[in-house]
Amino acid sequence: MALKVANFTRRLHLVHDFRVRVLASSPNRRGIAAAKMLKVEELTPELQETLNANMDDVKARRRAREAFKDVQLNIDHILFKTSCDGLKTKESYEVNSRGLEIFSKSWLPEKRSPKAVICFCHGYGDTCTFFFEGIARKLASSGLGVLAMDFPGFGLSEGLHGFIPSFNSLVDDVIEHYSKIKENPELRDLPRFLLGQSMGGAVALKVHLKQPEFWNGAILVAPMCKIADDVVPPWAVKQFLIGVAKVLPRSKLVPQKDLADMAFREPKKKPLTSYNVIAYKDRPRLGTALELLNTTEEIESQLEKVSLPLLILHGKADTVTDASVSKALYEKARSKDKKLNLYDDAYHALLEGEPDDMILRVFDDIISWVDEHSGTK
Repeated sequence: MALKVANFTRRLHLVHDFRVRVLASSPNRRGIAAAKMLKVEELTPELQETLNANMDDVKARRRAREAFKDVQLNIDHILFKTSCDGLKTKESYEVNSRGLEIFSKSWLPEKRSPKAVICFCHGYGDTCTFFFEGIARKLASSGLGVLAMDFPGFGLSEGLHGFIPSFNSLVDDVIEHYSKIKENPELRDLPRFLLGQSMGGAVALKVHLKQPEFWNGAILVAPMCKIADDVVPPWAVKQFLIGVAKVLPRSKLVPQKDLADMAFREPKKKPLTSYNVIAYKDRPRLGTALELLNTTEEIESQLEKVSLPLLILHGKADTVTDASVSKALYEKARSKDKKLNLYDDAYHALLEGEPDDMILRVFDDIISWVDEHSGTK
């Protein structure tokens, strides 16, 4: 299996490099025609077709995940060196009140009751089925129950890929899903915490503001309280795009730098993002970009309303989300119980793209904080 993974790694890196060249040379970035040009040696025609499929439809994303999940879990990354032995996992699809089929997964200790429940909110374009699989294993192995979901339009959940027509509706979907904890006799009486990464940090904050008494705390990893100036288009371009978004909200026209390159500090880990075959990697859709900008402006203006216990983690060298706003959140939040950890030289992907020692340090900080706030330390 190790040899197969090594061979596949070389092939997938070739795909990654070719995609970069296609995106740089094509005005449509990664149109369907360009995607169909991709070929990977030593893969069956069926896998080639799956890898290059248009992921706008959830059926294509689900096929891709099923085809590549074993390879994903065997890549050379510290997150996947944690065994799932001693854990019970469950994957589910459930139609929510808006008629959307939502994918979710849970990781629970098999032989003991969880100390607390962690409810995960993923970042923009992401899914809970790739890197978070390793993150969840690590947290669950420490005695925590972990619940995760893919937001509508992302990962394995229904919806046009990468499209957020309403951020508030997305937040309501998250509240609806995680409020079901109250119906689970194994989990309903446990301390519950939100874990939000990047855009998921914004989701977690808005969930808290709508449910101020429901959560025992929040862990925010490089939260998107403000998008860094290096990522936001110039003012004139931004004003033009806002106007066009009203007519063409689904269009992929927003300029964007290579976020994987900006988010991952360790060079050898950067190519591993290519394995996230169902991540949204095209230009942001106009409607989505507008929702994200409006959401960050709203959150930035409401920092003083945040009242739950907080652990905020941010890399000082993060150029994707603005670490200064994490500082502002720490200073302005009404919470009396709050902690801010800033990591020297660290980039955006604290749990995925840093050197192994930094990743383990961040994990230790999270687990220790949850233990302290769960009455287990």
